[in-house]
Amino acid sequence: MTGFQVRVAVGPADREAAFAVRKDVFVVEQRVPAEIEYDAFDAEDADTVHVLAVGEDGVPLGTGRLLYGPAAADKTGGEASVGSLGRLAVTKAARGLGVGVALVRAIEDAARERGLAAVDLHAQTHALGFYELLGYVAYGAEFLDAGIGHRAMRRGL
Repeated sequence: MTGFQVRVAVGPADREAAFAVRKDVFVVEQRVPAEIEYDAFDAEDADTVHVLAVGEDGVPLGTGRLLYGPAAADKTGGEASVGSLGRLAVTKAARGLGVGVALVRAIEDAARERGLAAVDLHAQTHALGFYELLGYVAYGAEFLDAGIGHRAMRRGL
């Protein structure tokens, strides 16, 4: 695989492709129960931007989402100028190709377009180094989410 593109998910087909990647990575690979993987922020009318990475052949390679406004309030401590990056997932076949970096940057661009000053995320502890390389700084204690260790992180835009 030599190329891919990242775009904002538009319409039902893109959203289903994003959800399929999340199912492969979180539900199947990491054994996160499906009933907690998908939530109200996946609805079309939520204050959410989903991004999707697809290969040259159109096969979905990765996804992520940005919560903003009221949708992000619970994850960002109510800070209106902070978005929440989440559900970042890259298929096994696409890992190491830069897909994750491109998804994070696309989510940050979406946050800037909405006038946000920073992006928070809850990183799985094994992924801390990845996010640190992208300028995120961990804060607070480690916590469990879906039985997996996480740390909160933030990057100003």
